[in-house]
Amino acid sequence: MKLHEPVTGGPCWAELGTSDLAAAKRFYTKLFGWRPETDSRQQAGGYTIARLGDAAVAALTPLYQPAQPVAWNVSFAVRDADDAVRQVTAAGGAVPQGPTDVFDSGRFVVAADPTGAVFQLWEARSFPGAGLFNAPGSLGWVELLTREPDRAADFYTTVFGWTVTTSDRYPQWGIGGADFGGMVTMDEKFPHEVPAHWLPYFAVADVNSAAVDTTDSGGTVLMEPTSPPDGPRIAVLRDPQGAMFGLYRAGDER
Repeated sequence: MKLHEPVTGGPCWAELGTSDLAAAKRFYTKLFGWRPETDSRQQAGGYTIARLGDAAVAALTPLYQPAQPVAWNVSFAVRDADDAVRQVTAAGGAVPQGPTDVFDSGRFVVAADPTGAVFQLWEARSFPGAGLFNAPGSLGWVELLTREPDRAADFYTTVFGWTVTTSDRYPQWGIGGADFGGMVTMDEKFPHEVPAHWLPYFAVADVNSAAVDTTDSGGTVLMEPTSPPDGPRIAVLRDPQGAMFGLYRAGDER
């Protein structure tokens, strides 16, 4: 993506909720070279920040509620979480959780768009979000998969002020002239039970090798490595606990 640091309205963080935190640490450390650091405070509930060098790049967390799915979640930066909640609900979205203070780090919200895709809002205080984008092992793209693209486009452009290209093949989200994500219309190829969702893509040096490493570690390749027209080489994978995520070849940013 064309963003290189968190900006208001743009993606700022990716967070995995998993049923087996220890196994997730091992899997992603091997795949991306992450260095996981678990917050020792009891109130943090096992929250683990993954680092590349000194840069925070993502988080791994236990499941905090019985109904919470194993999944990657994408957070978008906002100036004021309370005001963002009002905008989300006014535009037809829902807010199942928050705003909640997270120590002195910031304020956190779980929201859902009118098509059912869950996402998060982050009002930064001491923690702005990811310290690295687009480098191998870090977040480099986010993708909305939805069955109602027009409704989704109306919602996100209203709430965040995003631009969206008019391409029928692959509309792209942007902010301030910088594209950071795309949108896929879910058709009959997607099982009915798969809800609308946001999918993070992480950069890697070699998509093919990373796909092999994923299966060797007990994960699944959902979409084999491919090179779309005018796009980077990509793949979609599922980790051993069931969370989906994407890969793309670093240096081929859109």
